[in-house]
Amino acid sequence: MNGKQLFKSDANRVLCGVCGGIGEYLGIDPTIVRLVAVLLGLSGTGLLVYIIAALIIPSRPAGM
Repeated sequence: MNGKQLFKSDANRVLCGVCGGIGEYLGIDPTIVRLVAVLLGLSGTGLLVYIIAALIIPSRPAGM
């Protein structure tokens, strides 16, 4: 494994930190991830996916 893990973002947090965490994990601007999430949210399915992601993606442990 490359040691890279997906966590909710503490620095790029708007609602739950999901889009910021995905952006940090992928190495892209979190704003792009947010735009994609909004476009998916307009379809209805994206909102459900965001809520599930907010529940299952862990927060970054203290000290990391």
